[in-house]
Amino acid sequence: MKPLFGGIEGGGTKFVCAVGTGPDDIRAETRFPTTTPAETMGKAVEFFKEYEGLSAIGVACFGPLDPSPASPTFGRIMPTPKPGWTNVDVVGALRAAFDLPVGFDTDVDGAALSEWRWGAAQNCNPVLYLTIGTGIGGGALINGNLLHGLIHPEMGHIPLPHDLERDPFIGACPFHNDCFEGLAAGPAIEKRWGQKAETLPPDHPAWDLEAHYIALALQSYICTLSPQRIVIGGGVTQQAHMMPLIRAKVQKMLNGYVQSSAITQNIAEYIVLPGLGNRAGVLGAIALAEQALQA
Repeated sequence: MKPLFGGIEGGGTKFVCAVGTGPDDIRAETRFPTTTPAETMGKAVEFFKEYEGLSAIGVACFGPLDPSPASPTFGRIMPTPKPGWTNVDVVGALRAAFDLPVGFDTDVDGAALSEWRWGAAQNCNPVLYLTIGTGIGGGALINGNLLHGLIHPEMGHIPLPHDLERDPFIGACPFHNDCFEGLAAGPAIEKRWGQKAETLPPDHPAWDLEAHYIALALQSYICTLSPQRIVIGGGVTQQAHMMPLIRAKVQKMLNGYVQSSAITQNIAEYIVLPGLGNRAGVLGAIALAEQALQA
């Protein structure tokens, strides 16, 4: 019998909890708003206590956070703009309630792991997963292992060329102003144009500028990590016209330098949407639980 796992996708807006073994076996699922740490983690604990026989729990959480099991602050959220969540011990709250292994990583790392295991990035190495929505984050797998270092990758905070004549917007990141997230995440779009991204029509100039910034970032990631597949999730790329625009701009920016048919001939199969849809995060948490059991 397969081990049964609990998974938490901990987002800044909502938590999603599930019990199962993989994409074809989700036995229960719930979601609720992210409020105070005590209330939110309490609801997660209550949900999992209804299910006997769990072998491990995984958490794919908003960050920044400490994902290193060897660190004294493992399982904690580091300084974050989310009010009340700085230094919250997410793993500690679960360990206090359950005598089980707990896996813990970022939401984008979890999504990268699940897309590699079951989704659009199967049999690829390395793999890059990027999410573009309320924030921007990225996760990478190399030889099947999530990339960690001092902490975890912060791909949303790389600097980008910023033409102030074309785009005089100073940026929305409280740390760096016009980093990738500060120029291209959902709040930046709203502040720049005075309305939410989902209300902008497809022919609005916001989208060409947005694709420009995303393509600049992808160009850097391609030259740095040389991923065999790039998966892009998040609300911004759900706009049907965005992916073709991004792909075309990446090809133009690379200008033939990276000589791979994946880019020159098959870019629609190289830069793709998540194969697991909006379940990539919670399935990533289940994959993290599986890894924690095997550690």
